[in-house]
Amino acid sequence: MSATSIQKADIDNKLEREKNNLLNLNEALNKSNTNTTNMLTILQSFENRLRKLENTVEPVYNETEMLRRRQENIEKTMVTLDNVLGYYHVAKEVEEFIKEGPHNCGLEKYLSIMDRLVQAHNYFNKHNPTSLELTDVIRVYDDGKEALVIEFRTLLGRHCRPVPPVMVLDMISTDEELQGSDDIQLEHLPEKILTELSLISTWLFNNTKNTEYMKDYTRSRSSMLIKSLQGLKDHMKTSTGNSSISLFSMANSPAAGGKGKTSKDTPARKSVRKMAHSFKRRAATALMQSPFDPGNKRQGSHAELPKEENLDVEVDIYITELSALLKLIQSEAQLMSGIIADKHHRSVFDNIIQEGLDSVIKNGELLAVNAKKSIAKHDFINVLSVFPVLKHLRSIKPEFDLTLEGCATPTRAKLTSLLSTLGSTAAKALEEFALSIKTDPEKASMPKDGTVHELTNRTIIFLEPLLDYADTAGAMLLLHGEQAAPSEAVDPKKSKMRLADYITKTLSALGLNLTIKAETYSDPTLRPVFMLNNYHYILKSLKRSGLLDLIHTWNKDVGQFYEDRINEQKKLYSESWSRVMHYITEVHEPISQQRIQAMENSKLKDKEKQNIKDKFSGFNKELEDILKIQKGYAIPDPELREQMKKDNKDFIIPAFRMFLDKFKRLNFTKNPEKYIKYSVQDVAEVVDKLFDMSA
Repeated sequence: MSATSIQKADIDNKLEREKNNLLNLNEALNKSNTNTTNMLTILQSFENRLRKLENTVEPVYNETEMLRRRQENIEKTMVTLDNVLGYYHVAKEVEEFIKEGPHNCGLEKYLSIMDRLVQAHNYFNKHNPTSLELTDVIRVYDDGKEALVIEFRTLLGRHCRPVPPVMVLDMISTDEELQGSDDIQLEHLPEKILTELSLISTWLFNNTKNTEYMKDYTRSRSSMLIKSLQGLKDHMKTSTGNSSISLFSMANSPAAGGKGKTSKDTPARKSVRKMAHSFKRRAATALMQSPFDPGNKRQGSHAELPKEENLDVEVDIYITELSALLKLIQSEAQLMSGIIADKHHRSVFDNIIQEGLDSVIKNGELLAVNAKKSIAKHDFINVLSVFPVLKHLRSIKPEFDLTLEGCATPTRAKLTSLLSTLGSTAAKALEEFALSIKTDPEKASMPKDGTVHELTNRTIIFLEPLLDYADTAGAMLLLHGEQAAPSEAVDPKKSKMRLADYITKTLSALGLNLTIKAETYSDPTLRPVFMLNNYHYILKSLKRSGLLDLIHTWNKDVGQFYEDRINEQKKLYSESWSRVMHYITEVHEPISQQRIQAMENSKLKDKEKQNIKDKFSGFNKELEDILKIQKGYAIPDPELREQMKKDNKDFIIPAFRMFLDKFKRLNFTKNPEKYIKYSVQDVAEVVDKLFDMSA
């Protein structure tokens, strides 16, 4: 069989198989169509049945839902009706509780009862404003509201207490000297009472227009603020014992419970003492360095120091009072934050602090008035009390401004006004003092012995304490002086420079006045002694106090100026020895030496003898006259006095030694003891007797 026949037979077989497959597929398709038709018939029948069921159930569902809603409405109506019925009986139900008050039935329960009355009041007011029930509800509600206000007032009255003075001092010390540690928190009221006050005030604020409780709070807290300040003042005055004892030399301090306890030198006491007594310490130092010898003190010397102690104590107290006021009002602001609504914070706070602030401001203004009286009397030492107050007030004013932020403008302006008043008073005092130096009478109380003038002493006593308040005093001169500058132009450097300029001009006026006064002495030798004493005292005081360093920031030549004037006065004084030196300085001439050698080997002529006698007699007389006069001169500074004696010895004794060595060998008299009265040692002893009335 050929390949072609085989291939044809194979194709025929395949074709036959495909025909069979096609027949099978057609048969399956016919079955599928039959099944589809049957399924559609079934589904159509099911859909018809569901539609019939829905049409049957839907009315039932709608009716059921309607019944459910009716039931719900009925229940709500019943609840509302119960509530409404309760409104009709609430007045009678709660009246007994209202009469008992919140203290007896418990505050939270009482407030819930008041809430029921509020709801009843709102209901009747809206739906039946003419009903008798509304009248009853309003009556009980008003009683309950009044009871809450009374309870608020009672809690304040029962539990508010002034802050103990020791706690105030400790709080000030924590702020001033223990920065970085935890501040002392004042507990004005127990925590439970604070909570109850907060609940009452919140309810009254939310449900009424009643502000009486805020007035009660204001009155109570304002009273506590005043009592705290007054208690502090009384405590500090009592602690001084008497006016001659320093304010913080406290032996005992009453504690909060009234028990005495031994007090230590707490940081508060140190801090205030450092501030308030600074000027007094410097003034006292200047007075203790007084140029006047003990027993010869004049007006203006340190014998008058106790006279200023009462004022010092008042200044100490006032400075502490300023700090206490700041800490107390800060504490009040913190306390009211949980009691008074934010909306009323600033107005209530403003009213609370008014009386306390006015009291402190009034005391400060009184200090300014007293200072002005002292200025009029030229009692400038008392005016120094203004400067520690000014310095302290300037340092704490920024914190005051922050605390008073949001208060009424007049309230915030009070401290600024006080600062301006004290500042202008201080500036006027400085200017008036400088003017008084210029115009001090020429012959006023001139010391007969040429010692330091009282005017010089007063000037140093006044100027030295200013160093501790250089920024303050300089700023006051810049802000309130003759050439006032805007406040933004004032800084510490400019302030110190301005004070240095002021001190320089004041010392210049003092020097000119002293020069004029010196001319009133009839004794020409006493003039340089007087000027020497004054210049030396001024320079020594400036160096000791540190004022010279401040002055040198303005004029670096001032120290050298006084050194030059001192040397100049020493030279002028040395001229008083010219008549003594006149008799003994001739031996320095070479011809004199030759003549002496010739005289030793020959008999002296009567004229030569008389010449030598005249030299010794003249020397003796002039030396005795100088001793008689100059022992009455005063050089109160021990170092200067000894230096002047040494200079006199160095000036006189070498010449006298040469004079004595050359002439005592000559036989110019039969009675040498009559003319040679003094040895070198005797002359030195005479010089040692100078400037000493007791010698």
